[in-house]
Amino acid sequence: MTPTRILAALALSALTAIFTASTADAQTAAPVKAKNVVLIHGAWADGSSWGDVIPLLQKAGLHVTAVQNPLSSLADSDAAAKRALALQDGPTVLVGHSWGGTVVSDVGTDPKVSALVYIAARAPDADEDFVALSGKFPTGPVRAGIQTHDGYTLLSEPAFLKDFANGVEPAKAKVLFAEQGDTAASIFAGRTTTAAWHDKPSFYAVAKQDRTINPDLERFLAKRMNAATIEVNGGHLIMVSHAREVANLVLQAAGVTAPANKAAMKK
Repeated sequence: MTPTRILAALALSALTAIFTASTADAQTAAPVKAKNVVLIHGAWADGSSWGDVIPLLQKAGLHVTAVQNPLSSLADSDAAAKRALALQDGPTVLVGHSWGGTVVSDVGTDPKVSALVYIAARAPDADEDFVALSGKFPTGPVRAGIQTHDGYTLLSEPAFLKDFANGVEPAKAKVLFAEQGDTAASIFAGRTTTAAWHDKPSFYAVAKQDRTINPDLERFLAKRMNAATIEVNGGHLIMVSHAREVANLVLQAAGVTAPANKAAMKK
């Protein structure tokens, strides 16, 4: 290699190191203290899925909004989240569950958003083929229960209760099944235009018993975004079955309190 090429290679390495360090600094910096939380539910759910988390956040003094995500297209869901963010009056933690993480990644660049929280969620990069990415991991059994009608999907009752809501008290799981939102089949292939987690402090809750999104995919996503991460011994709906742990993670992202179990946190 010529001296010129050696110098060019060294310069490129230095720039890469600077970029990597600045990205890491953005992720590891303490989050701005927030006063608001906006919650985005995922596929086959509605805003009531946050019902056990909301009182815990409100008790800590946070203003909470649960968006009724239309699940008709990524553009429609983004628009609903943006309307909610426009009504906030200061720093806001944006939280997404499952497919709702796609919306968090896409609209989380809003200046009001101080931190991002992903709960057993997708966390795509900009213009990423997330279907192809998830195909690198074993498929969750919930997929066998997807029923499609006129371009919209619902989960069968057995798949919802056994695989989607595993770990949730049975009577409550049946209520959530009755409330599930029909979800456009097309949204799962939708691609984001940006990935807010590159620039905002990010937090991730892995559901260790998830039968909808592979837990190893969740771990991959959390590590890729350099998120502060907890692992919860529950199924896909951990905000229902483990509301306190999920709320504590959101509170940490809001700069309100430390995580409940510091030993569970990792970078």
